[in-house]
Amino acid sequence: MSKAPIGVFDSGVGGLSILKSIREHLPNENLLYVADSAYAPYGRLPKDILHKRCIHIANFFVEQGAKAMVIACNTATAVMAEWLRSEFDIPIIAMEPAIKPAAFATRTGKIGVFATDHTLKSDRYKKLLAEYAKDKKVFESACDGFVEQVESGDLTSVKAFQLVEKYLQPMIDEHIDVLVLGCTHYPFLAPLMRQISAQQVAGNQELQIIHTADAVSLHLTRVLAENNLLNFKDQEYSCYYTSGDTDISCQVFSKLLHEKVDVLPFNGDSA
Repeated sequence: MSKAPIGVFDSGVGGLSILKSIREHLPNENLLYVADSAYAPYGRLPKDILHKRCIHIANFFVEQGAKAMVIACNTATAVMAEWLRSEFDIPIIAMEPAIKPAAFATRTGKIGVFATDHTLKSDRYKKLLAEYAKDKKVFESACDGFVEQVESGDLTSVKAFQLVEKYLQPMIDEHIDVLVLGCTHYPFLAPLMRQISAQQVAGNQELQIIHTADAVSLHLTRVLAENNLLNFKDQEYSCYYTSGDTDISCQVFSKLLHEKVDVLPFNGDSA
């Protein structure tokens, strides 16, 4: 089983931010990545459709012999993680917004959270706030349009800048000093966030932007080690799939991963 692949999925290309970290921490592991771009963003899907999509992708990973699965999507985690764990025998690694480290890191006591609507309304997110940030002021935004901007591969245009500024500036005006990125698409827009926030946060300190890619990779490493599933041989393959347009996906995947990537069609039918 050690040479079996790890399945990683997201509503689209955002989970590549997690995949990149996994490749850095676990360079020997064989990987399968599914971008469910035909259904992105998951944050707007009705829960019954999201349920079907996650089952469909999980079944695909099992059919491919995956030894573990990473839900590289905060929305899918919030809605589906516990159910998937109850139905599938392989280890399942999930996401959660980094409220705990943000609460420890803030100096002003004011934290910004960018996440999808499903995540912000989830019981898991509310529990994190109650446990770690009950004495903090938390400003939230679902950032409508961020996912689509990343899916298009446009990370540097005037349009992208203005979109990020629209949601970030009000939080900067509230004097946040820590920003949690609760969607795996959003780290690809972090350079713009840093550009916009430069010299604007409290005390002219750099805005601290927190996301969970490394934490997820380290947790995955621990789980694989505990189950004697680590691969110590050289990696043989990484396979990329999309339920969207493969030609567009090849361009966007290659841009985000900084290497030429071939993307295969993923059967999107979950009926």
